[in-house]
Amino acid sequence: MTQTNIDDASASLAQKHMQQSDSIETMYLTFPVGSELYGVSILGVTEIVGLQRIMSVPDVPHYIKGVINLRGKVIPLMDVRLRFGMPEKEYDDRTVVIVLEVGGAPVGLIVDGVNEVLDIPDDMVDRPTSYGNSDRRSLVRGLGRLEDRVAILLDVDLLVEAEELVLPDLQQA
Repeated sequence: MTQTNIDDASASLAQKHMQQSDSIETMYLTFPVGSELYGVSILGVTEIVGLQRIMSVPDVPHYIKGVINLRGKVIPLMDVRLRFGMPEKEYDDRTVVIVLEVGGAPVGLIVDGVNEVLDIPDDMVDRPTSYGNSDRRSLVRGLGRLEDRVAILLDVDLLVEAEELVLPDLQQA
């Protein structure tokens, strides 16, 4: 994905925010990971950026690829494929970072690309059923029924639980 396309996607996201402010709670940024379509609420999305130089950080889970410096902010990056136990894929020109604000801190999700912002009303979202260990909270917030497909809507807070993304306090060094 070229920088122009990324800028267009970010502008489109901002435009959707303004045009649909009355239904913003039902708006989701959708993106592919492997052959599945996922979505995150646009309420937490701050921007979409192209992949840039990633600096490694020791002693973090394997799906935390490191950090980037985005306009003076250090942002930890999570590879969503690895987080979901999928095989690693070489990054290409469609790979992007979705920057989210989670718990007052920025976090970047590395995804295979971005599709579009969709309005998925609550009556079109099925709650996930419990599979396996019912004591465990699910990363899946719901399953959005679209015309001929399903978007797996993620609970971003659980996806990027704070203890997994704790990085050394680099600003006190």
